[in-house]
Amino acid sequence: MTDKIFNVLFLCTGNSARSVMAEALVTILGKGRFKGYSAGSKPGGTVNSFAIEQIKHFDPAYPTGEMRSKSWDEFALPDAPHMDFIITVCDSAAGETCPYWPGRPATAHWGFVDPAAVAGSDDDKRAAFQQIFGQILTSMQAFVALPIEAMDDNAIRQEISKIGALPA
Repeated sequence: MTDKIFNVLFLCTGNSARSVMAEALVTILGKGRFKGYSAGSKPGGTVNSFAIEQIKHFDPAYPTGEMRSKSWDEFALPDAPHMDFIITVCDSAAGETCPYWPGRPATAHWGFVDPAAVAGSDDDKRAAFQQIFGQILTSMQAFVALPIEAMDDNAIRQEISKIGALPA
């Protein structure tokens, strides 16, 4: 077994909800084996408070105060952390032309409905975020359970693509 920490970048258009929740979950569930990052093609500038609420409910100790909505261009810079995995979590970002990612990271698309698009009361919005958080959690549990250190690149790419097809 290696002591390598795998960097995972989750991409979405606004980087305010799904990608942020995925960033937190891979870091929490990865227990030092994975470090999550998130970014967007057109970041909204703020992290959705309902996303923060879900993360804090799952792990009150997680440092959500450090989370911010940011451009994926930050991760294409020469001094950016090297990414081992890049996963889009919304259909819009999956269809966009991404920056060049050095090092040929494994990529996949895990589409989740945007809970930030839900209209209605705070209870309606909270319920939508809770549902999507649960779906992301299921995908993340499958991802962190993969024996990545023992897999070749092809097998890794196949398995992370399969995770994106898990039932919602």
